[in-house]
Amino acid sequence: MEKIQRNGKGLGYRVVGQGDQDLVLVHGWMVDGTVYDDLIEALDGDSFRLIVPDLRGAGASESCDDFELTSYVEDVIAVADDAGAQTFALVGHSMGGQIAQLLASRHPGRVDSLILLCTVPASGMELPDEADQLFANSGEDRQSQQTILEMACLELPDEARERLLDAAGQIPATCIEASYRAWTGGGFEDELAKITAPTLVVGSDDPFLPPEFLKATVVKPIANAIFVHTAGAGHYVQVERPEQTARVIEKFLVAKTTRE
Repeated sequence: MEKIQRNGKGLGYRVVGQGDQDLVLVHGWMVDGTVYDDLIEALDGDSFRLIVPDLRGAGASESCDDFELTSYVEDVIAVADDAGAQTFALVGHSMGGQIAQLLASRHPGRVDSLILLCTVPASGMELPDEADQLFANSGEDRQSQQTILEMACLELPDEARERLLDAAGQIPATCIEASYRAWTGGGFEDELAKITAPTLVVGSDDPFLPPEFLKATVVKPIANAIFVHTAGAGHYVQVERPEQTARVIEKFLVAKTTRE
């Protein structure tokens, strides 16, 4: 695990592999970078150098008082800089997909490909009152966090569920609530037109983010975006279907290289 300092706080990240293609993997809410472990195993280790940050407040990264989406973006840029990745393919899941969209719109020269897995849209999401209270107050509450995973996932193995819950349990409740308010708020949909990177949006049968919703809110506003549907999986496609997700990502990146 590498560690850097940004604004007086430590940010942890891992580098896996020594391939020619830099691939930055940004995790979402209520987890840390280990949510990508199954996908990392499934990806071609000879082709990629995988850079996997823990976002502020999660995993090996310290917490703070600022959980604005723009701050997350600058954290990821700082990690990429430290890892020596001037340009990179950017993968984001859930809230991490939202962060990836904002990064790609504000730093288009850094992102050569954008891959969004069951992403929260740039506009954010308003949940019903009962779900809103459950999500916002789930910090340091394993049962509530398990309920959220059970609502969102369709094929999550028991071992993976416990692993995700272990990671979630290490995140301070203040971070859980503040970051939840950040991604539900969104508010940068007018910036999506600035994204120049070829974009792949991967959807599933996610109960919160169904395909038609993602097509309307993410695929349509981004130029050169394409959509792939992973039928049968829920919100955590990289955990529920790691092999299938890896092949979709590799196919997209190979096709982009061929076009160039």
